Amino acid sequence: MVVMSNFLRKAGRFNVVGAVAIVAAGSTLVYSKSSNIIHSRKLELSSYTTNPVLPSLIASCKEASGAVLDDLSKAAAACGPFGRDTIANAAAKVGPAVVHFEFPQYFLGSHVGSRICSGTIIDKDGTILTCAHAVVSSSKGKIEVTLQDGRTFEGKVVNADTESDIAIVKINSETPLPEAKLGSSSRLRPGDWVIAIGSPHFLQNTVTAGILSCVNRKSRDLGMSGMPREYLQADCTTSRGNSGGPLVNMDGEVVGVNIMKAKDVDGFSFSIPIDSVDKVIEHLKKRGSVLQP
Repeated sequence: MVVMSNFLRKAGRFNVVGAVAIVAAGSTLVYSKSSNIIHSRKLELSSYTTNPVLPSLIASCKEASGAVLDDLSKAAAACGPFGRDTIANAAAKVGPAVVHFEFPQYFLGSHVGSRICSGTIIDKDGTILTCAHAVVSSSKGKIEVTLQDGRTFEGKVVNADTESDIAIVKINSETPLPEAKLGSSSRLRPGDWVIAIGSPHFLQNTVTAGILSCVNRKSRDLGMSGMPREYLQADCTTSRGNSGGPLVNMDGEVVGVNIMKAKDVDGFSFSIPIDSVDKVIEHLKKRGSVLQP
């Protein structure tokens, strides 16, 4: 877990590369308590995040039964949108495309442990989406990538944007790889169910569930200076190693990239909305960098 040092606090501005360079002990950024960083909120954060089901269910129910179901609770009771297999089915759709990253870390030439994070295969050709703060310090840009089925590959960081904290890693396979479907974060609402998948503390294929608390949490609300950002806030349990993994809606679509959590507090995890990620990926594909406003 990467911990914000007193030096960074005094700097008055959070810098992903700086944090990674100073402490390379994990894959989760940590925002420590500070009046400069958190102002009066005293919230400690650490980095490491659904889908409006009922409207479509209401429409299908109306079509099937001819009934007029304007009340959402009645529609839910009539159509049963959330069953015992809902979360399991969503996890099964995206799970095979979630990968585990691991690479050695060195300090002054000495091996000091391994760095871990997660990612999502978004193309059968081996294109993997993850977060920049977890992979930019990898040795020569090469990473060991492990799939859910146990296969391992050597991955290479091909693009990374530290401002948006998004990176693209590539692996090569002789056969098509499982890929996850990207959803839309603009359709999310507070209260929607989501799941987070990743490898917290080296425990691969870990699935946790929760609901969205906020779909546009401002970076200034978190006491973060620099370029204004918006995050999805959920109460999925995440920890060191979840960084770069997917936040998934109940349709099994990726709607965010897990990035940070509240330190030592459950119920406060944050992710980058997938709509913002799409724009970053497009910039990286066309120009190799992201044009910042």
